Amino acid sequence: MGSFITAREVCQRLRDAALGVLAFNVCERPNAAGMVAVDIDGWSLLLDFADGRLHHCEHARTGDGRHGAFDTWQRYGTDPVSLLSTWELAQIETLLREATQP
Repeated sequence: MGSFITAREVCQRLRDAALGVLAFNVCERPNAAGMVAVDIDGWSLLLDFADGRLHHCEHARTGDGRHGAFDTWQRYGTDPVSLLSTWELAQIETLLREATQP
């Protein structure tokens, strides 16, 4: 797969952020389409976060330039967000809500 990040790799990054193992920082507030840019310990993620709910990960890029995208992950039948447990998803949504409130 070379320079491609799998959905499972991105999911693990989100899990580690949910557990507080890795730093989770919102880089840009949600745009009009509900996309919010975050950094998880050097990985850049673009998350679809609208109405207080995390829907999917649109794009991810590692510090060394590997990347993955929603369209590609969907081709393989999954998205990193869909692999999270209910608790992990709730934790990430809480982090996003706290960081994006005015």
